[in-house]
Amino acid sequence: MKIFLTSLLVAVLSFAVLLVQPANAADTAKGAQIFSANCAACHAGGLNVVNSMKTLQKADLEKYGMDSVEAIAYQVTNGKAAMPAFRGRLTEEQIQDVASYVLEQAEQGW
Repeated sequence: MKIFLTSLLVAVLSFAVLLVQPANAADTAKGAQIFSANCAACHAGGLNVVNSMKTLQKADLEKYGMDSVEAIAYQVTNGKAAMPAFRGRLTEEQIQDVASYVLEQAEQGW
């Protein structure tokens, strides 16, 4: 009986773990829509019309320490130089989605 209960508990917990998705799983499809509506005017195709040396290409993101979702989300939230802050205009979830999209696109070469 003890073995049966232990096996049942392990099975239930394993099943529960498989069903749970991470709370912060970003939606890059939504990120693409947010990028098109808010970012593409300056960053179409991963470029930068304001400062052509600071693109969203992987090499430039790495060069400037912007090669993580956290770093990109921070810049989208707070802005920097000519880039406006999107805090208050986009939700935290939208910022995470667009940051994940940008990093994914950079890794795929835009």
